Amino acid sequence: MIESRQRELLDEWFPGAEIVRDHSWGLVQTTVLELAYDSRQLIVKAGGDSDHHIARELHAHRHWLRPWTGLGRAPTLLHGDSEAKLLATTYLPGRLVLDTPHVGDPETFRQAGELLARFHGQTAVADDGHERRENEKSLRLLDGPHRIDPATVRRLRAEISGWPAPPVTLVPTHGDWQPRNWLVHDGVVSIIDFGRAALRPTWTDFIRLAVQDFRARPDLEEAFLRGYGSDPREPQAWYHTRVREAIGTACWAYAVGDEVFEAQGHRMIAELP
Repeated sequence: MIESRQRELLDEWFPGAEIVRDHSWGLVQTTVLELAYDSRQLIVKAGGDSDHHIARELHAHRHWLRPWTGLGRAPTLLHGDSEAKLLATTYLPGRLVLDTPHVGDPETFRQAGELLARFHGQTAVADDGHERRENEKSLRLLDGPHRIDPATVRRLRAEISGWPAPPVTLVPTHGDWQPRNWLVHDGVVSIIDFGRAALRPTWTDFIRLAVQDFRARPDLEEAFLRGYGSDPREPQAWYHTRVREAIGTACWAYAVGDEVFEAQGHRMIAELP
């Protein structure tokens, strides 16, 4: 839903624009519209009252996307207003990889790995508190509403409480790196949706592929790593990331009513060593 202030800004930015298609996901308070304006197509994203993704997406556009936009592999920001929770970008042609046969093509994953390496490689910062904050976040999620069984909650809580919190190096990460956020056009992969972009360890962008696409297709993992150029997943840090992601998936999906994704979170917990 577009709020009144957002409508005013759209009328100011693109007077007379017409809505071509609604691409909204439906589970979160983000409206995604394809517009026709001045003989071109645009994408508009508008957040609801509780939205915090638009601000992160705007930050990514303004500070981190040059390695992709310079190649024409990500949309370019046209207008943005963080207070109004609204942004507009150029339109990229193509289809979501998830909806095409390219989702099983190693070449798709090689390109995705190469693009991710470009993104991760642009800057890095040391952070002494990241691991502590992530541990505390997981413990808060376990304290909140979910359907993880009590015995598992006790086990996870005891385990996380005993983890060390060493300094780590953080880089710009996409935060939802998987085929539903990749476009393909004439065999070329591009990237969309930066609402979860943030500074994190490199390997956190591997997690969703690992628990979904790589499970039964080691050839896709091999192609992805070939494109990326290395495998940054140190065993202990990777295990901690798997635990946090499993908890986060089960809790977030329960909160928004996505039972399929919630089941994935519970499977991820069950598959932890």
